[in-house]
Amino acid sequence: MPLVSVVMPVYNSAATLGAAVRSVLSQTHSDLELLVTDDKSSDGSLDLLMEFARQDERVKPESAPDQGGAGRARNLAIERARGEYVAFLDSDDLWLPKKTERQIEFAATGDAPLTFTSYYKMDADYDGESADFIPNGRVVRAREHVDYRAMLVRDYIGALTAMYDRNVLGTRLMPEMRKRQDYALWLSITRDGADARGLAEPLAVYRSHQTGSLSSNKRSLVPYNWELYRQHEGLSVPRATRALAGAVWQSLRNSRI
Repeated sequence: MPLVSVVMPVYNSAATLGAAVRSVLSQTHSDLELLVTDDKSSDGSLDLLMEFARQDERVKPESAPDQGGAGRARNLAIERARGEYVAFLDSDDLWLPKKTERQIEFAATGDAPLTFTSYYKMDADYDGESADFIPNGRVVRAREHVDYRAMLVRDYIGALTAMYDRNVLGTRLMPEMRKRQDYALWLSITRDGADARGLAEPLAVYRSHQTGSLSSNKRSLVPYNWELYRQHEGLSVPRATRALAGAVWQSLRNSRI
């Protein structure tokens, strides 16, 4: 049974953290470690994590030396990973019980070291456990196969479903951008020639946040996407413009689900 290293950044998420952690610990594939980095929370998140660690040795929390954002928090966790696979879950989302088991089986059937799955969306006020979640029609469908060219047009990979093979790719860190660092990692992996494969089965649940207006939330991501395309990927202005248009279209499309 391969060991899976689950990476979780935490910042002031005590209200949803418990359900997220339990959704990992209740996986049918139990050979995993939950590497959590608390980014200087002030709401008791770290205390809650320490209690989980006392109850289950698979939970391995640490406190970031200073507040550096989600990208740095994830990287601090990735650097501690011992698993054959590295997977990602944020502290307000959920995995369904068979997520890890099904994804490992799926990864073993192909030669793509980066895999992802479809996922459900739930309302921001959902307060149940992953085992209580009732499948709904709000599904973000995983594309069967994506390469670097496709990923430049749209980010097809939901971070809460992504998993990469360290035996093939080594330890891959995220660029420490303020936002879109997960997208930057998938681009980096596919740019190096590794394709990504999507499993059609929805195996995770994403929490839809409703703070602020939809349009303002989407506009706030535009400069981060532009920085990613121009500085990290070195795209020309015309190619970056086309990629940005695709990213905005995808964001608006997923927001309607």
